[in-house]
Amino acid sequence: MTDRQRQILFAIIEEYAELATPVGSVTLAKLFDVSSATIRAEMVKLEEMGYIMQPHTSAGRVPTDAGYRLYVNQLQDKLEQAPDIKTEREQGRQDRPIRALETRVQSQTRSDYAIRSAVDSLVELTGNLGIATVGDQIYISGFGNLFSQPEFTQIEQVQAVSKLIDNIKPWLMEVSPNEAINVYIGTENPIGKTSNVSLIISRFRSPFSDRSYIGVLGPTRQSYKRVMLLVRHAGLMLEDILL
Repeated sequence: MTDRQRQILFAIIEEYAELATPVGSVTLAKLFDVSSATIRAEMVKLEEMGYIMQPHTSAGRVPTDAGYRLYVNQLQDKLEQAPDIKTEREQGRQDRPIRALETRVQSQTRSDYAIRSAVDSLVELTGNLGIATVGDQIYISGFGNLFSQPEFTQIEQVQAVSKLIDNIKPWLMEVSPNEAINVYIGTENPIGKTSNVSLIISRFRSPFSDRSYIGVLGPTRQSYKRVMLLVRHAGLMLEDILL
């Protein structure tokens, strides 16, 4: 893949996250200051590589799970390049949504209230379903947000998502993700492979369990950079409060 193809793929992902409609060559031509024909030729190559697809004959392109994976991998690489946790936290606090998250959660005087507040904040800031599992407790909020997304208009899709949610805690206990941020995209989810959702989850330390997690569940079409940062900092913040 060339640098330009990578940039076009990432632009398709970010535009699609914002607009929820297939991205056409005219839009990208304006972004890259090249002709629509040039963009279309690059789109054909990206489609042949399996990173984008055309949902309808006359439509623009949308990312595939493989395209999202390539995009998310480079975001994870950047997160892992942070010099240390203290620096990562300070850099994050320069972001307004993260400051709002910290202000709300740190005002809580009880551990369970802090966890609930962190989940509710992620729901409000990301528009996704928020999840936390701590010991024997599971916190879930934001069903209305999740099922109001345009991806979930068919009953089969809602059923697949519901099955994943029903099994989320035992699955997390079995898989035990341990990266700073873990992202399971679409068909990568062992449960609800056809649900067209991504699970973005962070493991954090707590006195209640050595397998505590916080994260969000939302459509594969979303702003991964923003959501991954929020989830990562929610986990770091709960460590500060609970330990």
